[in-house]
Amino acid sequence: MSVVLNAGEINRALRRISHEILEKNHGSADVLLLGIPTRGAFLSKRIAGDINEIEKTSIPVGTLDITMYRDDLRMRPPRTLLPTEIPSGGIDGKHVVLVDDVFYSGRTIRAALDALNEIGRPKSVQLAVLIDRGHRELPIRADFVGKNIPTSKDESVKVHLAEIDGSDAVTIEGRDGK
Repeated sequence: MSVVLNAGEINRALRRISHEILEKNHGSADVLLLGIPTRGAFLSKRIAGDINEIEKTSIPVGTLDITMYRDDLRMRPPRTLLPTEIPSGGIDGKHVVLVDDVFYSGRTIRAALDALNEIGRPKSVQLAVLIDRGHRELPIRADFVGKNIPTSKDESVKVHLAEIDGSDAVTIEGRDGK
C-alpha cells in the first residue's frame, strides 16, 4: 500500500477544485453541489465550505444516491439505500456539480445523470472528483480533478476521510491489499 495523497494534499486539491468551480461558473450564483455517497457527500461539503469561505456566501449542497440507477445491481450484493437530499431550491436552472471520490469507468456518473433526469433539469452538469484513475468505459470526463493517478486494473484506489475513517489519505493497494 502506498500513500499518494496525505491530508494536506487532499485539502489543497479540494481548495483548487473550489477555485476552479468558481472560475468556470463565474462565481457561485446558481451553483449547487451534489455529493455521491458515501465519500463524495463529505467531499462536497468540504468544497462547499471552501467556496463559502472564498465567496462569503452559502452554496447549496446535497446528496444523490445512485444505487437504483446502477447497471450492475444484479452483479453486486444488496446495499442499503442512502438518502438523496436535494436543496430546497431544486436543481432546475442550476449549475449542478456532481462530486465523487474516485473516477474510474464512468458508470457511477452515468447512473448519476439518469438519477438527475428524474429530479429536474439543470442548466449544466459538471463533475468534480478527487482522484481520476483512468480506465474509462464510457465517454465521460471530469471537469475538475484533484489528482490524476494512472493505475493498473489490478490496483485499487482507497480514499480515507476523517469523517468516516478517522484520518485523510489516498492510498493505492494491490489486489492482495498491499
